[in-house]
Order: sequence, then structure tokens, then C-alpha cells
Amino acid sequence: MGLNSPATKSVKEVFELISEDLLAIEREFGRDTVSNVAAITEIGEYLRNGGGKRLRPALLLLSAKLMAYRGLGAVRLGAVVEIIHTATLVHDDIIDDAEIRRGRPSANTQWGNSKCVLAGDWLYMQAFKVAVAERNFAVLDTLIELTQKMVEGELLQIEKLGKLISLQEHFDLIDRKTACLFSVCMRLGGILGGATAEQIEKLGEYGHCVGMAFQIVDDVLDLTASEEVLGKPVGSDLREGKVTMAVIDALEHCTPAERDTIVAVMRENGFVSVQHADILKILKRYDSVENALLRANEFAVKAKAAIEEFPDSEYKRALIWVPEFVVERDK
Repeated sequence: MGLNSPATKSVKEVFELISEDLLAIEREFGRDTVSNVAAITEIGEYLRNGGGKRLRPALLLLSAKLMAYRGLGAVRLGAVVEIIHTATLVHDDIIDDAEIRRGRPSANTQWGNSKCVLAGDWLYMQAFKVAVAERNFAVLDTLIELTQKMVEGELLQIEKLGKLISLQEHFDLIDRKTACLFSVCMRLGGILGGATAEQIEKLGEYGHCVGMAFQIVDDVLDLTASEEVLGKPVGSDLREGKVTMAVIDALEHCTPAERDTIVAVMRENGFVSVQHADILKILKRYDSVENALLRANEFAVKAKAAIEEFPDSEYKRALIWVPEFVVERDK
């Protein structure tokens, strides 16, 4: 069976390959986020039940299995990356003043910013406490570098809010905020499975490209999907002063008047003098959404190429399929 054949056709099939381990990660996540301080346990439980695709721990599991790893460390580290991801979401919502996350009130609207900042800090530390149990310095080094990079990304984003940044600056931001975590999930699987330095680099490259594609599509959906599908208000990024790839593409081609229209949304922190439909018209005029999705597709192709040389297996076929899922999803 060729690697390009649709061997693993659906999310369901990919997740079935690792379903037992994903359930074990869910249990581990539940145990790891219990504290003797009630607010932390409540916030942890609320966030854990908020849904989410569990794509990051799934990549870690698939990467470890690709390298024929059979130990318990993949479940433990799968929980670690999901806890780190959750901690970043808590802090993100506070910074963005978000009121809704995945169709429910965000944690900060339920418990307030002060408790949520501290719960996020606690989750970061808890992730490292669990990771230490692996007794593996390569794992800890990778996680420390990741956490610092993500915090730097958040700070950089704050500095660039309301500014018309270049595509390169935007890519640097999404690498720090999203793609680096995907990359680390793949590298951790490799480290557990005893991969060579070259293999770990290839796994990391795959994760980076999948993460870049994921975020570009996410940003497009923020502009084009409906609120019911998104589970949060449409056009949140632009209202918060964040220019994403489709908008950057439009800004490169549009008239001064159209540029003023886009800037007005950022300046007014909302669709006040300009409507969401006005922005969509500008994006449509310059094929900016299609151009962003083409770039996401390029990253998906690069991701698949990065793991080409690994031996064939059902796990490799699942990993070959994941980038396609990432670029074709509608929420």
C-alpha cells in the first residue's frame, strides 16, 4: 500500500490507533491537576472538560510509536504537553480579555484573572513535576526551551498588537505561540523512542510544519467561520489588534482606503465604523484567504516530506494523514 493512499482516512481511525493511550492521558491529566487548593482543582477540571482536539498528545504518541517505543513515558509526557497547552490557554485568555473559549465562558470570566494567573502558573510547575519523573535531561531541556519560547511569543505579540507586522514577524510569532509546541511533541516522542539526533530533527521539522499549517488555518477560520462553529466571536484577532496571514496578504495589495478600513477595526477594537462583511470583501478581492490556505498547504506538504524516510507503519501513515486533516478542517 503506497504512503499516498488514503490508508488512514478519518480522525476516528487515527485516534483509534492510540485510543487507549489517549484515555490513559486523560486520566493522568485528571490526576495531575488535582491540588489541595480547591480553586486549582476546579479550574483544572473545568479546562480539562472544555473539549479540545488533543492533537498535541496524539502527535507525541504517534511519534513515540513510530520509533517503536512501548513504555509508559509517552502517556506521562502526553499529559505534560496537554497541561502546558492548557496553562498557555488560561494565560492567553487573561491577556486577550477573552470571555468565551470553545463555546463556554473562559476560565477568567468564571474565577477572575488573579486566580487564573496563579492556576496557570501552578499548571506549568505541575507539568515539570510530572516530567521530572522521566529522569531524562533531554526531555527537561526540551520542555524548558519550549516554555521560554512560548512566553517570549506571548510578550512579542503584546508588543506588536495594533501594528501592521510583516509576514516574517507573523511567522515568528506563530512559531513561538503554536508550532514550537507541535514540534516539541514530535521530538519528545523521538527522545523516548531512542531516535538519532537526525531523526529527532526530522520529527521536529514535521511538528513545526504541522503547527504552522494548523495556526494559519485557525487564523483563517477566525475571519471566515461562523460564531456557532468557532465557539467564540468571529474576527476576534483583528478586534484585538492582531494581523494574521490573510490580512497581511490583503494589506500588501490593497488601496490606501482599504488599508484604512482594516486599521479602523484594530483602532476601535471592534467592528464599529467598519463591519465584518467589509473586511471579508477586501480579503475576497485579493484572494487573501485562498493565498493563506495555499501557504498552509505548503507547510502540510513539507511536513509529510520530513518523515518520508522513516520505515512504513500504520503510525507513519497516520502521521502522513494528519497534515491533510489540519488544512481541511472547518473548526
